[in-house]
Amino acid sequence: MLKKTFYSALILLLAAIALFAGLLFAPKDTHSQRLRIERGSGIASVSRTLAANDAIYSRWVFLAAAYLTGAHDKLLPGNYRLQPRASSWQILRHLKNGRPDTITVRIIEGMSFAQMRRRINQTADIRHDTAAWSDQQLLAAVASDTPSRHPEGRFFPDSYEIDYDSSDLQIYRLAYRRMQNELQSAWANRAPDLPYSNPYELLTMASIIEKETAHEEDRANVAAVFVNRLNQGMRLQTDPTVIYGMGSAYRGRIRRADLQRDTPYNTYTRDGLPPTPIALPGEAALQAAAHPSNATYLYFVSRMDDTGKSEFSHTLEEHNANVRRYILKRP
Repeated sequence: MLKKTFYSALILLLAAIALFAGLLFAPKDTHSQRLRIERGSGIASVSRTLAANDAIYSRWVFLAAAYLTGAHDKLLPGNYRLQPRASSWQILRHLKNGRPDTITVRIIEGMSFAQMRRRINQTADIRHDTAAWSDQQLLAAVASDTPSRHPEGRFFPDSYEIDYDSSDLQIYRLAYRRMQNELQSAWANRAPDLPYSNPYELLTMASIIEKETAHEEDRANVAAVFVNRLNQGMRLQTDPTVIYGMGSAYRGRIRRADLQRDTPYNTYTRDGLPPTPIALPGEAALQAAAHPSNATYLYFVSRMDDTGKSEFSHTLEEHNANVRRYILKRP
């Protein structure tokens, strides 16, 4: 009886081992996939992603093998290309012994160029060849033929992938070329009779729109306000340009003295557009600058609520009433 029990247990054990091995080593009939591992992700979340994408037979077998082989704490963040018909074992070995195929860097709309540089400099697993360069050195390396020495606004905000351990200069070149294409497209298809002398002025306007609103429905009206002001010889009087001109002196609040202190970017004290863009505008802001609404608004104010929308007005009297209502919270 004892022998029979022993053999039964042995058969069950061998069957379990065979099943485990089959689920681990058998190729999975899948197409080529990409696996994104975020910084700080553990093997459990990776196994869930693989199972959800039908890339492995069993996440529990995958997890067990990862812990048995010590692969669970060897994960490098990045993007991995998974070959078609790969087994769980092959995927595990690729994650353990390989390296990410690409590194993704996300540049967000409205970032300044300085913020873009900080994000790239803080990105691991790429070479920071440009970290010690000045902005002018960097721009010259990216585009030696550019007429401006000021890099602000010239790089398109988006997610960029470069190879593991490659130079950060690739990101700047990709973002620069993308902005040139987007800007030229916006300029070529712009509405008629806009008060811009060249694409750079459209880019500058787009950067102001980007900083003034993130609400999709408001962008064209914000653009209309600034275009109408330029056409009528009014000053733009927009806070984001003042903040940009303050540089490191800005501490989260604009005082009356800041609005009165003249800088090249103070649109309360100077006519027209500021001398350069003030941020990295995205496609929506570029299109708004190129296609403002037909509204005759001259003023707007944030509603200061969770909608993110602004209230627009045609006259100073209407605007002051909106300020009392939305900013001062008075009837």
